[in-house]
Amino acid sequence: MALVCSVLRLWLLAVFVRIVLSWFPATAGGGLARVSDLLGAVTDPVLAPVRRMLPPVRMGGMGLDLSPMVVLLGGSLLLGFIC
Repeated sequence: MALVCSVLRLWLLAVFVRIVLSWFPATAGGGLARVSDLLGAVTDPVLAPVRRMLPPVRMGGMGLDLSPMVVLLGGSLLLGFIC
């Protein structure tokens, strides 16, 4: 059970780091772009279905994607129940 908890904690950290990295522009081929791509590959299988159910919140001319925050909340609750 400790392994499952550790993996879930690492995955939630990956989601959080992906949120923070989304604030910075990633240039093509740079180190930040590679890290962002890796985090996308790890977190997208869970974020994509949530993103389909929860459309972006309109804020002026842009949209705010709330799916990572919903996944973080759900993952934290799951972590509290099983660990």
